[in-house]
Amino acid sequence: MTPKQVALVQVSWERIQPSAEAVADLFYARLFGLDPSLQALFKGDMREQGRKLVSMVTFAVKGLTRLEAIVPGVQALGRRHAGYGVKDDHYETVGEALLWTLGKGLGTAFTGEIRAAWEAAYGVLATTMREAARETA
Repeated sequence: MTPKQVALVQVSWERIQPSAEAVADLFYARLFGLDPSLQALFKGDMREQGRKLVSMVTFAVKGLTRLEAIVPGVQALGRRHAGYGVKDDHYETVGEALLWTLGKGLGTAFTGEIRAAWEAAYGVLATTMREAARETA
């Protein structure tokens, strides 16, 4: 990722933060709409799950400027997700739901340049998680 892409992701995420709960709700509604079978992977309170999602994205977004520092945490997350039953192809669906949600949350501010920056960020994070998950298989 370029420094400009990192900045675009960070600034756009800051804009979404005030409505984080609604954003999490939108994300899960879209995710389960794209693949209803994924609902079975979520056993607990979805409000709490939404808070965890926002917290994890915030951790990752803030860490993009020092990626090497967050890689161990992202790898651990990938291993945990594998233990929950997340499969490699689920990452594509999650990415699609995330980008759609960001588009809804940012509206016209979700430009092509910001979308490309988020695609790059998600690609780095998802690849790191997938690789760590494969190590546990």
